[in-house]
Amino acid sequence: MHEQGNTQASRPGNGGDHAPGGPPAGDSGKAVGPTALITGASSGIGLELARLLAAESGRLVLVARGEQRLRELAEELSGTAQSPSVTVLPLDLSHRDAPERLTKNLEDAGLQVDTLINNAGFGLCGNFWELPAAQQEQLITVNIQALVGLTRLLLPGMIQRRRGAVLNMGSLAGFQPGPGMAVYFASKAFVNSFTEALAEELRPYPEIRVSCLCPGPTATSFGERSGMDNALIFKFGTMDARKVAEQGLRALRRGKAIHVSGLHNWVIANSSRFTPRFLMRRITARLNQPL
Repeated sequence: MHEQGNTQASRPGNGGDHAPGGPPAGDSGKAVGPTALITGASSGIGLELARLLAAESGRLVLVARGEQRLRELAEELSGTAQSPSVTVLPLDLSHRDAPERLTKNLEDAGLQVDTLINNAGFGLCGNFWELPAAQQEQLITVNIQALVGLTRLLLPGMIQRRRGAVLNMGSLAGFQPGPGMAVYFASKAFVNSFTEALAEELRPYPEIRVSCLCPGPTATSFGERSGMDNALIFKFGTMDARKVAEQGLRALRRGKAIHVSGLHNWVIANSSRFTPRFLMRRITARLNQPL
């Protein structure tokens, strides 16, 4: 689920409630509300986050690989009662210069991001030494480097304006090692840890909210794309992507540094603190194996 492209297109729309400090001007010259940028917006949890934020953001910036799917989503959102302004930015986040290219596109469009949602990511299933090295490098670039790069580039502006929010997509996978998906689990451990540390660093800036959403198995295309759709862990049931997105936004509004979606997943995440590491590794390896 990594993203591709570098062209941009925008759709004018109506404004919403503007953020403190004065509203920027939209395409039509009218005031627009807070701007939310969502990576990986074309499917799954990212798609549901875009639909939810359409009701409260004056402008959405949608980033994903597939331009056609983004344009279809933009058409859908622009036709809602709130009619937010939607900017479509097809971009491949597996390119190491993607964060800089994306922020340059934002600057050229005169956009200041108030809410950054780092949702894009993908997984790979298999033994570490058997998976293609290039694909694993892309995973690290999308799941870690792009997330860190975008946050580093956009956060200073939020601090300067004294308003903003960052929601990072972590995972239940980040609470334990993941034999069979070693690099993916490690990437999510990084995201979980990075977000918690960032939230603590930003305590002197209460106007900036930072949260990490940690879903478990969810009804999206992730399982099929990662090769995990037949794994045992997916047979125990999946959460609805809409509910996961709703929980993530609630956690962000409350300034909750880390949120595990679903009681079942919360129990698993916390049980790792009391389970011997060797046993946790073996349990996870069994859950990640295809049936």
